[in-house]
Formats: sequence, structure tokens, C-alpha cells
Amino acid sequence: MRVCLFEDRGHATLEPLSLTRPVFELLCGQSSLGAKQCTFFAPCEVGVLVRPHLADLYRLEHPNLRVNDLDWLRAGPTVLINGRWLPPAYATPELSGPCVALAGDEVAYTVLGPDRLTYCSPHTLDDCLAVWKNTLASRPAGGQMIDYLWDLVHNNAEQLCRDFERIVRQGRKTHVGPISVVGPADRLLVDPTAQIDPLVVADTTRGPVLIDRESVITAFTRLEGPCYVGPHTHVMGAKVRGGTTLGPNCRVGGEVEASIIHGFSNKYHDGFLGHSYVGEWVNLGAGTQNSDLRNDYGEVNVVVDGTLVATGQSKVGCFLGDHTKMGLGTLLNTGTNVGVFCNLLPAGNFAPKYVPSFASWWNGKLADRAELSRQMETANVVMQRRGRAFTDVHAALVRRLHDETAGERRRALRDAETRRLRRSA
Repeated sequence: MRVCLFEDRGHATLEPLSLTRPVFELLCGQSSLGAKQCTFFAPCEVGVLVRPHLADLYRLEHPNLRVNDLDWLRAGPTVLINGRWLPPAYATPELSGPCVALAGDEVAYTVLGPDRLTYCSPHTLDDCLAVWKNTLASRPAGGQMIDYLWDLVHNNAEQLCRDFERIVRQGRKTHVGPISVVGPADRLLVDPTAQIDPLVVADTTRGPVLIDRESVITAFTRLEGPCYVGPHTHVMGAKVRGGTTLGPNCRVGGEVEASIIHGFSNKYHDGFLGHSYVGEWVNLGAGTQNSDLRNDYGEVNVVVDGTLVATGQSKVGCFLGDHTKMGLGTLLNTGTNVGVFCNLLPAGNFAPKYVPSFASWWNGKLADRAELSRQMETANVVMQRRGRAFTDVHAALVRRLHDETAGERRRALRDAETRRLRRSA
């Protein structure tokens, strides 16, 4: 079976995390949406259709995949899968086609012959989806579409449990090691290469705990399931609450609850992070705290793609784009959305609930960050510390994003200045 993962226009409501990666690379549970989709279909060949400005970087990171290769796409019958689709746990895909499978009112996947892919490309995909939806037989896909980042956080605990069940079915054995276990011991899975100090507790009462390869868990850490500690991640005497995914190569301390840290990010010191999604190469300074619950227990609103969106949830934390930095003691309010390459420094009160990409918050004032070249130099230093390179391909993407977000940055800065003048008057 040939499978092609694609992005539709829904990527915009998954910013800032979708600014720097295809939507199917977003995490939910132990793995990405794309990995879950490939597990669901078990393909023999995989290709992807991504936004053109992401193509070079994705090719660099995944040299064995077909990226925006239209000749490959049109070479045979293909299942096109919406990268925002979270597949159901227990189902078998119906592949008799051609057809479209719907999750709600949106196309989750479509089964097509090469004759229907003649005009399909990253530029025409949304129009093609509308045509296929109106002309082909439809069936329910199951699962759900991910519309916003808080959907991933909300589903994370359940997906962690499902991922653990799948791993156990594959025959991977539990390994307890020196950990003190509260709850069923068979819900703890520790890779033999992980380094576990004495005085570590895993509480499996409400879900499984999975510690992946070459991770380090230091003394006085408490891991509450369901949670996942990714490869090479260090958990430093932290309290990790249920529903948490810590991606690869993170450094985590303090308290983390029901959150996803994508990878290569630092929350080394004390401070609370809850019901949040943090991107890559983010640094949360000592004492950085976020609120994930309003004092009146009301519904949380978040600014997404320039619009204030009601989440329908009472617990929503923050969403932080790649390479964003928080200074010591930064305070983040419920429903805070911070773009990529931002720099927030404490001013004794809450940071703004919306900070556009490449902006700074300094002495209580929102400003445009100057000297893009210096920001990229910092990114290069940060990535080298974890054995990664900031290449010319990374630099080209950063420059492209800086230009594309300039209009939104000017608007946000203008609105912030208007509010400041009104307060002073």
C-alpha cells in the first residue's frame, strides 16, 4: 500500500508549532500523528505533501521519504491521509475505492487511483479535497481531526495508554529496575539503557509509565502515569503528573502536568508547566510559571491565527513556538500563545497572552526583536550543545518565517501600543 501524508489549510490553527514542522509531526501520546497514521495503515511506501517552504528542511531530516514528489504520487493507487487526523484505536481501514473517509465533516483520508491525482500538488490540494469530497463515495473514518493545539494536549493521556498497550502487544517486556512502584508493576516499562537513580517513584495507578532509551531519571523524581520520557531526556528530581509527554533530549525539573514538550527543550529548574505544548529548542528560565486554570474556573480563550478562539475547556496552559526563551521568573497566563524565536523577560506581572513570532517582551513592553542574524547565531549555539547543526536550510526557513510573520508582528505591536496609551490616558 502506498500512503501519502498531506497538510491542508488547517495548519494555520495549529500555530506556532506548525510554523516550523508539518502538522503530522506534532506529538500526541508517545509518537507523532504521522507515526500513528502509518501504524494504522501499515504502508509499504510513504510519501508526504508539505507546504513548499518546509520541503527542503523535511528532506534534510527525512532523506528516505518522498517529499513533494509528484511523479511518485501519480505512479499508482495511493491513500492520501490528512496530517491532522488522529486515527481510532481499534478499527481496520476500508480501502476499497475510490472513496473519501470523513471524520466529522472533514476528509481524514481518501483512496485514489493515479487518474485522480493528475492535478494534485501542495498548491492545489485544498481544491482537490473539495472536489473529491463532493464526487466520491464517502464513509466514516473514525478517530478525530486535530483543529487546535489544545486538542493534542486534551487527548494526550488516552493516547499514552493506547501507545503502551500497542508496545506490550508487540512483545516488549516490562523492566522495573531500581524504581519504587505505586500501582500495577506491569504498567511500568523501562528501557534497559536508561539510567535510574535510587529514590525514584513511578505511580501507575492511573496509567502506564514508559521510560525510553538512554534517558536519565535522578533521585527524588516522581513519575505519575500515564506519562512518557523520551530518548536521552533527563528528568531532574521533577514531579511529572499524568498526561505528560517529554520528547527526546529534554532537560526537565520542577512540576509538569498534562503537557507535551516536543523535544530538545529545557525546563531544568523549579516552576510549574501545565496543560501546555512546548516546541523544540525552548528554554524556560528558573521559576518560570504558567497558569492553566482561571480563578473563576471559566472557559479559557486563546488567540489563534489572529482570532480569539473559545477552547471549550477550563484547563488550558501555554503554547510556545520553537527557539523561544523565557527569562528567570517569567509568568504566563492561562491560554498564552507565543510564537517562534521570541524572548520574554519578567516584569513583575503576567506576560502578554499573545506574542507574535520574532518579538520580545522587555520591561513590560512588546517590541520587535532586532538583528535576525544574532538570533540565528544563538540558535546555532543552542543546537550544537545537543549535537545538532543549524544549517543553511534552517537559516533559509527562519528568514522566510521572519518575512511572512512581519505583518502580524506589526499589527500586534500596534495593538499593544494602543492599549498602553489608553491605560496611560
